[in-house]
Amino acid sequence: MARIIDVLPELTGDEMVYVQNLIKDMTDDNARSFAHAYRARRKDPQLILITSLIGLFAIAGIQRFILGQIGMGLLYVFTLGFCFIGTIIDIVNYNKMAFEYNSKAANEVVSMLTYNITSKS
Repeated sequence: MARIIDVLPELTGDEMVYVQNLIKDMTDDNARSFAHAYRARRKDPQLILITSLIGLFAIAGIQRFILGQIGMGLLYVFTLGFCFIGTIIDIVNYNKMAFEYNSKAANEVVSMLTYNITSKS
Protein backbone atom coordinates (compact mmCIF):
# COMPACT_ATOMS: atom_id res chain seq x y z
CA MET A 1 0.00 0.00 0.00
CA ALA A 2 1.41 3.35 -1.04
CA ARG A 3 1.32 6.34 1.27
CA ILE A 4 0.31 9.59 -0.35
CA ILE A 5 2.94 11.62 1.48
CA ASP A 6 5.63 9.45 -0.13
CA VAL A 7 4.44 9.85 -3.71
CA LEU A 8 2.82 13.33 -3.68
CA PRO A 9 4.19 15.35 -0.75
CA GLU A 10 2.86 18.65 -2.17
CA LEU A 11 -0.79 17.73 -1.51
CA THR A 12 -2.65 19.10 1.49
CA GLY A 13 -6.07 18.86 3.11
CA ASP A 14 -9.03 17.44 1.24
CA GLU A 15 -7.00 16.75 -1.88
CA MET A 16 -4.56 14.60 0.09
CA VAL A 17 -7.40 12.58 1.63
CA TYR A 18 -9.13 12.18 -1.73
CA VAL A 19 -6.02 10.99 -3.56
CA GLN A 20 -5.02 8.70 -0.68
CA ASN A 21 -8.37 6.94 -1.01
CA LEU A 22 -7.76 6.52 -4.74
CA ILE A 23 -4.32 4.96 -4.35
CA LYS A 24 -4.82 2.99 -1.14
CA ASP A 25 -5.04 -0.36 -2.94
CA MET A 26 -2.34 0.34 -5.54
CA THR A 27 1.08 -1.19 -5.52
CA ASP A 28 4.00 1.17 -4.98
CA ASP A 29 4.87 1.08 -8.70
CA ASN A 30 1.30 1.89 -9.73
CA ALA A 31 1.11 4.66 -7.13
CA ARG A 32 4.30 6.19 -8.49
CA SER A 33 2.92 5.97 -12.04
CA PHE A 34 -0.26 7.63 -10.80
CA ALA A 35 1.74 10.36 -9.05
CA HIS A 36 3.75 11.09 -12.18
CA ALA A 37 0.67 11.36 -14.41
CA TYR A 38 -1.39 13.24 -11.81
CA ARG A 39 1.34 15.76 -11.08
CA ALA A 40 1.43 16.66 -14.79
CA ARG A 41 -2.34 17.32 -14.88
CA ARG A 42 -2.89 18.82 -11.44
CA LYS A 43 -3.53 22.55 -10.99
CA ASP A 44 -2.10 24.23 -7.91
CA PRO A 45 -4.75 26.16 -5.94
CA GLN A 46 -2.33 29.09 -5.65
CA LEU A 47 -2.18 29.29 -9.45
CA ILE A 48 -5.97 29.56 -9.55
CA LEU A 49 -5.90 32.31 -6.91
CA ILE A 50 -3.20 34.27 -8.73
CA THR A 51 -4.93 34.00 -12.10
CA SER A 52 -8.25 35.01 -10.51
CA LEU A 53 -6.55 38.12 -9.13
CA ILE A 54 -5.08 38.82 -12.56
CA GLY A 55 -8.60 38.41 -13.93
CA LEU A 56 -9.82 41.08 -11.56
CA PHE A 57 -7.31 43.63 -12.82
CA ALA A 58 -6.42 42.55 -16.36
CA ILE A 59 -7.88 39.61 -18.30
CA ALA A 60 -11.15 38.37 -16.80
CA GLY A 61 -11.66 34.61 -17.05
CA ILE A 62 -8.06 33.49 -17.32
CA GLN A 63 -8.58 31.18 -14.34
CA ARG A 64 -11.46 29.49 -16.17
CA PHE A 65 -9.31 28.87 -19.25
CA ILE A 66 -6.65 27.26 -17.05
CA LEU A 67 -9.30 24.97 -15.55
CA GLY A 68 -10.41 23.91 -19.03
CA GLN A 69 -13.71 25.79 -18.82
CA ILE A 70 -13.40 27.51 -22.20
CA GLY A 71 -17.06 28.55 -22.45
CA MET A 72 -17.05 30.14 -19.00
CA GLY A 73 -13.72 31.78 -19.79
CA LEU A 74 -15.15 33.38 -22.90
CA LEU A 75 -18.24 34.47 -21.00
CA TYR A 76 -16.02 36.09 -18.35
CA VAL A 77 -13.95 37.84 -21.03
CA PHE A 78 -16.99 39.31 -22.76
CA THR A 79 -18.81 40.31 -19.54
CA LEU A 80 -15.73 41.45 -17.57
CA GLY A 81 -16.12 38.53 -15.21
CA PHE A 82 -19.87 39.13 -14.87
CA CYS A 83 -19.10 42.75 -14.00
CA PHE A 84 -16.33 41.56 -11.64
CA ILE A 85 -18.76 39.72 -9.35
CA GLY A 86 -17.97 36.31 -10.85
CA THR A 87 -14.26 36.98 -10.60
CA ILE A 88 -14.58 37.98 -6.94
CA ILE A 89 -16.54 34.79 -6.27
CA ASP A 90 -13.76 32.81 -7.98
CA ILE A 91 -11.18 34.51 -5.74
CA VAL A 92 -13.13 33.39 -2.69
CA ASN A 93 -13.69 29.85 -4.04
CA TYR A 94 -10.28 29.19 -5.63
CA ASN A 95 -9.59 26.17 -3.40
CA LYS A 96 -12.91 24.54 -4.28
CA MET A 97 -12.39 25.19 -7.99
CA ALA A 98 -8.91 23.65 -7.89
CA PHE A 99 -10.14 20.66 -5.85
CA GLU A 100 -12.97 19.95 -8.31
CA TYR A 101 -10.59 20.12 -11.26
CA ASN A 102 -7.95 18.01 -9.52
CA SER A 103 -10.42 15.34 -8.40
CA LYS A 104 -11.61 14.93 -12.00
CA ALA A 105 -8.00 14.76 -13.18
CA ALA A 106 -7.19 12.15 -10.51
CA ASN A 107 -10.15 10.01 -11.55
CA GLU A 108 -9.07 10.23 -15.20
CA VAL A 109 -5.54 9.13 -14.30
CA VAL A 110 -6.86 6.19 -12.24
CA SER A 111 -9.11 5.17 -15.15
CA MET A 112 -6.19 5.42 -17.54
CA LEU A 113 -3.96 3.31 -15.29
CA THR A 114 -6.70 0.74 -14.72
CA TYR A 115 -7.27 0.47 -18.48
CA ASN A 116 -3.53 0.07 -19.11
CA ILE A 117 -3.22 -2.61 -16.42
CA THR A 118 -6.22 -4.60 -17.67
CA SER A 119 -5.19 -4.33 -21.32
CA LYS A 120 -1.75 -5.74 -20.51
CA SER A 121 -3.26 -8.78 -18.78
